[in-house]
Amino acid sequence: MNIAIIGAGLAGLTAAYELRSTGSARAGEEDDLKVDVYEATDRLGGKLHTVAFEAGPTDMGAEAFLARRQDAVDFFTELGLAGSLVEPSGLRSLVWVDGETRGLPTGGVMGIPSNSETVKHLVSEDTAQRIDTEADREGFDWEVGGDVNVGKLVRERYGDEVVDNIVSSLLGGVYSCTADDLGVRATIPQLAEELDRLAAVDSADAVGKVHLSTAVANLERSRREMPTGQGAVFKTFRDGYQEVYETLAEKSGADIYIDAFISAISLEGSAEAPKYRLKGGEDKVYDHVILAVPAPTAALLLKEVAPEASEALKTVKLANSAVVGMRFATDEGLPQNSGVLVSTGAEDVHAKAFTFSSRKWPHLAERGGALVRASFGRFGDNVAITATEDDLVDWALDDLETITGFDGRAAGLEEIYVQRWLGGLPRFDENHLATVAKVRSLLLDEPKASHISLTGAWAGGVGVPAVIADARAAAAAAVDKQKP
Repeated sequence: MNIAIIGAGLAGLTAAYELRSTGSARAGEEDDLKVDVYEATDRLGGKLHTVAFEAGPTDMGAEAFLARRQDAVDFFTELGLAGSLVEPSGLRSLVWVDGETRGLPTGGVMGIPSNSETVKHLVSEDTAQRIDTEADREGFDWEVGGDVNVGKLVRERYGDEVVDNIVSSLLGGVYSCTADDLGVRATIPQLAEELDRLAAVDSADAVGKVHLSTAVANLERSRREMPTGQGAVFKTFRDGYQEVYETLAEKSGADIYIDAFISAISLEGSAEAPKYRLKGGEDKVYDHVILAVPAPTAALLLKEVAPEASEALKTVKLANSAVVGMRFATDEGLPQNSGVLVSTGAEDVHAKAFTFSSRKWPHLAERGGALVRASFGRFGDNVAITATEDDLVDWALDDLETITGFDGRAAGLEEIYVQRWLGGLPRFDENHLATVAKVRSLLLDEPKASHISLTGAWAGGVGVPAVIADARAAAAAAVDKQKP
């Protein structure tokens, strides 16, 4: 059996490993399973990118994962990487609002509070009162299983300040989008599920009246009732995510081709028993193809074999962003915080966030000096495309001094790395999950594409654990489809 994987990011390499570790058993010992992985760029890892700074490996893409996802921890243990896991310092983050740094609120759900107590230092008295009386006003309609825009919902119930100063700042760090570009169920599924429950209690129909503050308060209560001693919420790897993607590549046993741009998938044989040939790949026919690429690339590749799914995928839009990594000779004057988020209304700085990496991660602090990451770009702006590297670095240094008082130039800027993420994360708007479901359904209904699978962040969800889980499922399904 020949299987091709297009894309050597986390999803593609995980799928390749899964095929190696469980595929032969699923397919049967008599079946000789061969896997080819094609990567259009000159490196492995995709949105995971560990850079060789002189002081040690440093991540310029994703920097941590949700350690409460036990399936991810178990997977890394299976890879032999459990000993490499490290925890953050636990220092608090800040938010830049109205020209000053203030403490990032605790509690709530992605910055959405249940009451004003934790956010009153970030909003006006009128907004605080609006939050505290939300449950006294008429509830809003919520469709069980549906989705709505995060920004629109929170603005209607709590006001603009909560969205602009808090929620968009937090969501922007994860999705490179403001709350106004994101869906509740697509990005805060636990909140959507609680609203589902409240709506079902309120009405026997599909739509019920609910309150935002009640839903958030219930989630906070559930969190308090969880067993303690679960360890850090987030973890990362001592030598960066290169440990993950290099291990996956090695243990997959796959033939991996870099600088291999696949421009089309063509059908070989009949629609009833489809085989595939890749334009730009090896001269062979594949029994199955797994697409582990961004949605627009998947749309291009599906054009011939699944035109309807291809068209549906074109509605998925991507956000551009940039990261500037900076290493300084000294950390004197850098705040004792893990980082700072920037409110969307801030007009005095260009950056959307700073991570004080050597404060956040003790293993990085051991190297001496200071390591800081500046992030730029949200969905809808072109700063990551149009700004020069010099501009990005100057903005990073200037904004860092404006926000924290830390003069990076005087501290001795020893290393710089600029990473542009062009077409990075998809916009997880209120229609995104429906689009993913539609595309998967169209593939199942198209005989010519019955042996093509889709995986990746846009399909499985943002975050390392979600990507891994979806890729493993795609690999298992690919083998199962080959069984008589």
